[in-house]
Amino acid sequence: MKLMFISDIHGSLYWLEQALAKAEEEQPHTLVILGDFLYHGPRNPLPEGYNPQGVADMLNAYGKSLVAVRGNCDAEVDQMLLQFPMMGDYVLILHEGRKIYATHGHGFSIDHLPALSPQDVFIQGHTHVPVADLKEGIYVLNPGSIALPKDNHPNSYGILENGEFRIKDFGGNIIKQIRL
Repeated sequence: MKLMFISDIHGSLYWLEQALAKAEEEQPHTLVILGDFLYHGPRNPLPEGYNPQGVADMLNAYGKSLVAVRGNCDAEVDQMLLQFPMMGDYVLILHEGRKIYATHGHGFSIDHLPALSPQDVFIQGHTHVPVADLKEGIYVLNPGSIALPKDNHPNSYGILENGEFRIKDFGGNIIKQIRL
Protein backbone atom coordinates (compact mmCIF):
# COMPACT_ATOMS: atom_id res chain seq x y z
CA MET A 1 0.00 0.00 0.00
CA LYS A 2 1.49 3.29 -1.12
CA LEU A 3 0.97 6.42 0.99
CA MET A 4 1.60 10.01 -0.09
CA PHE A 5 2.13 12.75 2.51
CA ILE A 6 1.73 16.48 1.99
CA SER A 7 1.76 19.28 4.51
CA ASP A 8 1.40 23.00 4.88
CA ILE A 9 -0.72 23.94 1.86
CA HIS A 10 -1.47 27.31 3.50
CA GLY A 11 -4.18 28.22 0.98
CA SER A 12 -2.01 27.82 -2.13
CA LEU A 13 -4.19 26.52 -4.94
CA TYR A 14 -1.16 26.57 -7.25
CA TRP A 15 0.89 24.20 -5.06
CA LEU A 16 -2.09 22.00 -4.24
CA GLU A 17 -2.65 21.55 -7.99
CA GLN A 18 1.03 20.56 -8.33
CA ALA A 19 0.70 18.08 -5.44
CA LEU A 20 -2.46 16.50 -6.80
CA ALA A 21 -0.82 16.18 -10.23
CA LYS A 22 1.98 14.26 -8.48
CA ALA A 23 -0.66 12.15 -6.74
CA GLU A 24 -2.03 11.25 -10.16
CA GLU A 25 1.49 10.18 -11.22
CA GLU A 26 2.36 8.40 -7.97
CA GLN A 27 -1.05 6.70 -7.60
CA PRO A 28 -1.03 6.37 -3.78
CA HIS A 29 -3.65 4.29 -2.05
CA THR A 30 -4.14 7.16 0.42
CA LEU A 31 -3.15 10.82 0.50
CA VAL A 32 -2.33 11.94 4.05
CA ILE A 33 -2.48 15.69 4.70
CA LEU A 34 -0.58 16.85 7.77
CA GLY A 35 -2.43 20.10 8.42
CA ASP A 36 -2.41 23.81 7.63
CA PHE A 37 -4.93 23.67 4.80
CA LEU A 38 -6.44 27.08 4.04
CA TYR A 39 -4.90 29.95 5.98
CA HIS A 40 -1.39 31.24 5.35
CA GLY A 41 -0.81 32.05 9.04
CA PRO A 42 0.32 35.37 10.49
CA ARG A 43 4.04 34.48 10.40
CA ASN A 44 4.02 33.38 6.76
CA PRO A 45 3.92 35.38 3.54
CA LEU A 46 1.03 34.80 1.15
CA PRO A 47 1.97 31.72 -0.86
CA GLU A 48 1.87 31.58 -4.65
CA GLY A 49 -1.71 31.21 -5.89
CA TYR A 50 -3.31 32.01 -2.52
CA ASN A 51 -6.93 30.91 -2.89
CA PRO A 52 -8.35 29.22 0.24
CA GLN A 53 -11.81 28.67 -1.26
CA GLY A 54 -10.27 27.08 -4.35
CA VAL A 55 -8.16 24.83 -2.12
CA ALA A 56 -11.27 23.75 -0.21
CA ASP A 57 -13.15 23.01 -3.44
CA MET A 58 -10.27 21.00 -4.89
CA LEU A 59 -9.73 18.98 -1.69
CA ASN A 60 -13.47 18.30 -1.38
CA ALA A 61 -13.46 16.86 -4.90
CA TYR A 62 -10.48 14.65 -3.95
CA GLY A 63 -11.71 13.90 -0.42
CA LYS A 64 -12.72 10.26 -0.76
CA SER A 65 -9.14 8.95 -0.71
CA LEU A 66 -7.50 11.17 1.87
CA VAL A 67 -6.77 11.23 5.59
CA ALA A 68 -6.16 14.53 7.34
CA VAL A 69 -5.15 16.11 10.63
CA ARG A 70 -5.50 19.65 11.96
CA GLY A 71 -2.60 22.08 11.83
CA ASN A 72 -1.91 25.05 14.05
CA CYS A 73 -3.32 27.43 11.41
CA ASP A 74 -6.55 25.41 11.02
CA ALA A 75 -9.79 26.32 12.81
CA GLU A 76 -13.36 25.13 13.11
CA VAL A 77 -14.37 27.54 10.36
CA ASP A 78 -12.05 25.64 8.00
CA GLN A 79 -13.84 22.38 8.83
CA MET A 80 -17.07 24.08 7.78
CA LEU A 81 -15.64 24.42 4.24
CA LEU A 82 -14.01 20.97 4.07
CA GLN A 83 -16.19 17.91 3.54
CA PHE A 84 -13.83 15.41 5.20
CA PRO A 85 -12.71 15.22 8.82
CA MET A 86 -9.59 17.25 9.56
CA MET A 87 -9.93 18.47 13.14
CA GLY A 88 -8.18 15.54 14.85
CA ASP A 89 -4.77 16.26 16.34
CA TYR A 90 -3.41 12.96 15.04
CA VAL A 91 -4.32 9.81 13.18
CA LEU A 92 -2.89 6.32 13.61
CA ILE A 93 -2.29 4.37 10.43
CA LEU A 94 -1.36 0.69 10.38
CA HIS A 95 0.94 0.16 7.41
CA GLU A 96 2.87 -2.97 6.52
CA GLY A 97 2.99 -4.11 10.14
CA ARG A 98 4.01 -0.72 11.53
CA LYS A 99 2.14 1.93 13.46
CA ILE A 100 2.34 5.38 11.90
CA TYR A 101 1.52 8.32 14.16
CA ALA A 102 0.67 11.20 11.81
CA THR A 103 0.21 14.71 13.22
CA HIS A 104 0.90 18.31 12.31
CA GLY A 105 3.75 18.74 14.79
CA HIS A 106 2.65 21.66 16.94
CA GLY A 107 1.81 19.35 19.87
CA PHE A 108 3.77 16.15 19.72
CA SER A 109 6.78 16.61 17.47
CA ILE A 110 10.09 15.09 16.47
CA ASP A 111 11.55 16.85 19.52
CA HIS A 112 8.66 15.71 21.78
CA LEU A 113 7.59 12.23 20.69
CA PRO A 114 4.47 10.44 21.93
CA ALA A 115 4.74 6.95 23.43
CA LEU A 116 5.71 4.77 20.48
CA SER A 117 7.49 1.44 20.18
CA PRO A 118 10.82 0.92 18.44
CA GLN A 119 10.38 0.66 14.67
CA ASP A 120 7.15 2.70 14.74
CA VAL A 121 6.88 5.79 12.55
CA PHE A 122 6.23 9.38 13.63
CA ILE A 123 5.45 11.83 10.83
CA GLN A 124 4.71 15.53 11.12
CA GLY A 125 4.58 18.71 9.05
CA HIS A 126 4.65 22.16 10.71
CA THR A 127 8.36 23.03 10.39
CA HIS A 128 8.31 23.16 6.56
CA VAL A 129 11.65 21.29 6.64
CA PRO A 130 12.06 17.74 5.24
CA VAL A 131 13.26 15.05 7.69
CA ALA A 132 13.95 11.32 7.25
CA ASP A 133 15.79 10.00 10.30
CA LEU A 134 15.83 7.50 13.16
CA LYS A 135 15.54 8.80 16.73
CA GLU A 136 15.53 6.50 19.76
CA GLY A 137 14.46 3.60 17.53
CA ILE A 138 11.52 5.58 16.08
CA TYR A 139 11.48 6.64 12.43
CA VAL A 140 10.91 10.41 12.40
CA LEU A 141 9.70 11.93 9.15
CA ASN A 142 8.55 15.23 7.73
CA PRO A 143 7.68 15.65 4.02
CA GLY A 144 8.45 19.39 4.14
CA SER A 145 5.95 21.92 2.80
CA ILE A 146 4.32 21.93 -0.59
CA ALA A 147 3.71 25.70 -0.52
CA LEU A 148 6.12 27.46 1.85
CA PRO A 149 9.37 25.50 2.31
CA LYS A 150 11.93 26.87 4.76
CA ASP A 151 15.73 26.78 5.18
CA ASN A 152 16.32 26.83 1.42
CA HIS A 153 14.56 23.49 0.87
CA PRO A 154 12.44 22.98 -2.25
CA ASN A 155 8.68 22.51 -2.24
CA SER A 156 8.27 18.82 -1.41
CA TYR A 157 6.08 15.83 -0.56
CA GLY A 158 6.66 12.34 0.83
CA ILE A 159 6.03 8.81 -0.44
CA LEU A 160 6.00 5.68 1.71
CA GLU A 161 6.13 2.48 -0.29
CA ASN A 162 7.69 -0.96 0.14
CA GLY A 163 9.36 -0.02 3.42
CA GLU A 164 11.02 3.11 2.10
CA PHE A 165 10.15 6.76 2.75
CA ARG A 166 11.26 9.20 0.05
CA ILE A 167 10.91 12.97 0.11
CA LYS A 168 10.70 14.36 -3.41
CA ASP A 169 10.66 17.80 -4.95
CA PHE A 170 8.22 18.57 -7.74
CA GLY A 171 10.87 17.88 -10.36
CA GLY A 172 10.94 14.24 -9.20
CA ASN A 173 14.29 14.50 -7.41
CA ILE A 174 14.70 12.59 -4.15
CA ILE A 175 15.71 15.06 -1.43
CA LYS A 176 15.91 12.58 1.44
CA GLN A 177 15.09 8.93 1.97
CA ILE A 178 15.21 6.27 4.62
CA ARG A 179 14.55 2.52 4.60
CA LEU A 180 12.24 1.50 7.43
